[in-house]
Amino acid sequence: MSEDAERVELARAAGAIIGSWMWDLPGDRFTLDAQFAADFGIALDRTENGPRIDDIIETVHPDDKAGLLTAIKAAIRRGGPYAHQYRVRHVDGAYRWIEANGRVELSPDGKALRFPGVLLDVEARRRIEAERDRAHALAASIIEAVPGVVYAKDRQGRMLLGNAGTTALIGLPPETYIGRTDLENLADRAQAEAVMANDRRIMETGVAEQCEEAVNLPDGRRAIWLSTKAPLYNAAGEVIGLVGSSLDITARKQVEAEHEALNDLLEQRVAAVIAEREQVEEAMRQSQKMEAVGQLTGGVAHDFNNLLTIIRSSVDLLRRPDLPDERRRRYLDAVSDTVDRAARLTRQLLAVARRQALKPETFDACAKLREVVDMIDTLTGARVDIALDLPATPCFIHADLSQFETALVNMAVNARDAMDGTGTITLRIAADRALPAIRGHAEVSGPFVAVDVVDHGAGIAPHHLATIFEPFFTTKGVGKGTGLGLSQVFGFAKQSGGDVGVESKLGQGSTFTLYLPQVAAPIVADHGPPAAFAPHGHGCRVLVVEDNVEVGAFASQILEDLGYAPHWVTNGDLALQALDVDGAGFDIVFSDVVMPGMGGVDLARAIRERLPAMPVILTSGYSHVLAEDAEHGFPLLHKPYSAEKLSSALRATMRGLTIR
Repeated sequence: MSEDAERVELARAAGAIIGSWMWDLPGDRFTLDAQFAADFGIALDRTENGPRIDDIIETVHPDDKAGLLTAIKAAIRRGGPYAHQYRVRHVDGAYRWIEANGRVELSPDGKALRFPGVLLDVEARRRIEAERDRAHALAASIIEAVPGVVYAKDRQGRMLLGNAGTTALIGLPPETYIGRTDLENLADRAQAEAVMANDRRIMETGVAEQCEEAVNLPDGRRAIWLSTKAPLYNAAGEVIGLVGSSLDITARKQVEAEHEALNDLLEQRVAAVIAEREQVEEAMRQSQKMEAVGQLTGGVAHDFNNLLTIIRSSVDLLRRPDLPDERRRRYLDAVSDTVDRAARLTRQLLAVARRQALKPETFDACAKLREVVDMIDTLTGARVDIALDLPATPCFIHADLSQFETALVNMAVNARDAMDGTGTITLRIAADRALPAIRGHAEVSGPFVAVDVVDHGAGIAPHHLATIFEPFFTTKGVGKGTGLGLSQVFGFAKQSGGDVGVESKLGQGSTFTLYLPQVAAPIVADHGPPAAFAPHGHGCRVLVVEDNVEVGAFASQILEDLGYAPHWVTNGDLALQALDVDGAGFDIVFSDVVMPGMGGVDLARAIRERLPAMPVILTSGYSHVLAEDAEHGFPLLHKPYSAEKLSSALRATMRGLTIR
């Protein structure tokens, strides 16, 4: 077998060849193999006798006959290789694409002698190529239809394809920029280098990116492009280049910048409006503060001027040498009573401002209400009945007992006046209550003890409910109230960790509810019988610490008159020096709270650390330290105090008792 015949057989075995022929040109005789004859429906006996060319042409698709004959004639005329594709009719009647490959052999004088060849089935290949062409056409259509720039580059950055947007961006026709890099295509070298560096990074990392790129257009305009780039892979998964698309977002960026500028301007205007409104609100608040201060100052001035008038007139009359003893006692009693009233007014003001120095203790609210009900009954008068509604078990609270009693009295008197002095006031206590949402504050779970004071009077107008706890607010006639009673209740409740609420209906009455934190029952300690102590000073040595010269001198004089042996210093440092390390022979320390340098509370704590057995009693008219630290742990005597209260406080403190 010849080498050519062997190659034909191998190709036939691989399925590439579907037939072969030998054409004797001078004799115009075909020699076909059986496969050829079977595929094209030519009778085998005819193949043995040798079909003519017309028999072969008869199986060709009518549209392809002219082209085939032209190709055959050209091959015979020139000699050499021959290849042509056309459709032939198979035995099943269907036309399929084949490719005829052969060679025309010429004699030395150029005469065509032999024309051997093979037939290849290219139907599948033609379908694949057609699909490829359709896919390419579709891809090209899509690429051209995509707005902006679409391109592909090889691993070296050379352009493989580009759409119309790419052509417009580069400013060159495709045949010029295809196969060239950005450095060769773009006039701006810096821009080209930046783009290529970005492309290399994407191809090296294999990670797609989206970025904004500033580019110079061929017409000189500066534009911003939003570019999306991704690696281009081959069938083996290797990065062979890059594909990308870019959109001109210059207009969008301009709009965004304008919106941002507009937002900034709007924010500035809003801020200006808010600032202006805040100024107006601050001015209004300041005006309201000044109005409140004016109301408070006016009320205080009015009440204190009334009290000072009594004191001044009484003192002037007491200076008369011929004043009878009976009137002298009357004027002295008037001065004493007026001072007590002034002290109560001061305590009410501090309670209103929540700046009073509380002395909290744990007590049963039910028991205390039973104790003060007689006093309340006396204050409300014979025409008012007091009804108690108390639980069977104790309700313990931790608060200032004196302020608690004062709050009860103030609410009861307010209820009496609401009923015009006739009717029934119900005092009710309930335990384990939550503190409801009052005046915009959130509800607190508690537990709280709720003390209700219920009347059946005229009720409170809705527009007054928001102001009834304000200082000096009153709906009573002139001279029938200071307007501080409910303010004291409010201040005491808030400073004690509670609140006060009110429910009222016109013509039906009101219910004021005082909420105070509920605590567990106290543990009663057995201190044993109190030690005996002399009812007067009898030389008891008192270290007086007071920075006010008049008060210090007067307190020392009172102590001397009461039989004490006072030693007066003006500040805490001098007091510690006087006490030395062993107390320096003093029996008790009596110190003011508010002093320059070391205050009274700090002094008392220093003394307790150095001399634990030394009793200390504090005194103050007002101190923010005491208002903020009610648990300072030292007995307190409020100013103004009388000589008897001072002596009683000293004796109680020396005995370890509580000052009342």
